[in-house]
Amino acid sequence: MTKATPRKSAGKQRVLGPARDLAYVEVASTELTRDINRDVILERIRELQPISRVGLARASGLQASTVSSIVEQLLEERWIREGAILKTARGRRPTMLSLNDELVILVADVRPARAAIAVIDLNGRFLSHEIVPLAADVQRSIEAIGLAMEQLRKRHPDKMFEGVGLSVPGRVDPKTNRLVLVPNMRWLDFDVSGTLSRRLKLRVELENDANACLLSELWFGHIDGIHNTVLIAISEGVGAAVLAEGRLISGRNGLAGEFGHMCIDSTGPKCACGQVGCWEMFASTTAALRYYAELVPQAGSRMQIHELLALAVNGDAAALQAIEKQSIAIGRGLRTVNAALSPELILFAGDITLFWNICHEAIERECTAGLLTSSQPRIVSIGDGELALLRGAAAVVLQRHSGYYRASHREKQRTVAGKLMR
Repeated sequence: MTKATPRKSAGKQRVLGPARDLAYVEVASTELTRDINRDVILERIRELQPISRVGLARASGLQASTVSSIVEQLLEERWIREGAILKTARGRRPTMLSLNDELVILVADVRPARAAIAVIDLNGRFLSHEIVPLAADVQRSIEAIGLAMEQLRKRHPDKMFEGVGLSVPGRVDPKTNRLVLVPNMRWLDFDVSGTLSRRLKLRVELENDANACLLSELWFGHIDGIHNTVLIAISEGVGAAVLAEGRLISGRNGLAGEFGHMCIDSTGPKCACGQVGCWEMFASTTAALRYYAELVPQAGSRMQIHELLALAVNGDAAALQAIEKQSIAIGRGLRTVNAALSPELILFAGDITLFWNICHEAIERECTAGLLTSSQPRIVSIGDGELALLRGAAAVVLQRHSGYYRASHREKQRTVAGKLMR
């Protein structure tokens, strides 16, 4: 691989351009260049598979020797595989490359009372999927998840398992891979990843559900060309992930994006985080169920969001009113998100996507009413609810295990590094 060479002058070193440009040159070190090159190759294989080495060089703009070196490394690490030999009229017949669908990932989308468990391949295809009820006790919950994953693993003896990804409704310290905030579950101060890793003999990655979902959208290329977006995950709570200037923002201890716990009403109900009037107390599916219970007290407190949705689809006035109230709260909360981040696109994931056709008009109306300018972001549901969170857990493993640098790409880094890597 071609090494990056910083600009120098004879004798005393001097600044040849703006300090800001030199900062980007410094960032584009040999290690960064290598990471970006790997990203480019993985992206092109994902997008264009099956594709030959010659095709990769042409599509990526990298030198053939660089492509060959990275391809051999990715083959050795099993991220990609060789397939058919393409017949040509003359010359050497190229071998086609694709993502290795024999390499799979165990994933879980964890909620307060249940976890969805699945096996997913590198192309995002589901090979197995089941629901596991969880206890309030964290140790019993991890045992249930571990047992379910062991059983799923046995169903696919012909596959190679790369690792385990958990999408969780809380915040994870990226340095320790441990939960630092999980208001709706009693999982704090427990070594989730270490306990599960020892049982499964696989490396376990934790990530906030919204961050994981946004990583999935990046990996599978659903938001190519978008540099500023916010993903809002709404289920029992409200989480958010932020992509700013092409970089996924994690913040100190991984706590960036906790819009669900910003106070929007100081007289509101007490939140599980200990504060009062948090956005998620008005905008979550738990809030929608509370609204319905206030309207129909005899319904009891054990109703699930799927039951409320069924009532709404069948025209139940109280159910529709509860969802409308939730939708208005979501839209009004988005005004703060817009004012703070000015995203091009706002994505929605989680349970909210199950009834998007009922709620999206109220969300967009309330959001638009609070805009500071006439320019408004697109508001889109990613459309597959829980499955998106599971793909997100897989994307976390892909990012951390493959050296994939996509979440930190910036156009200026690409521009400078692109000049240096050729």
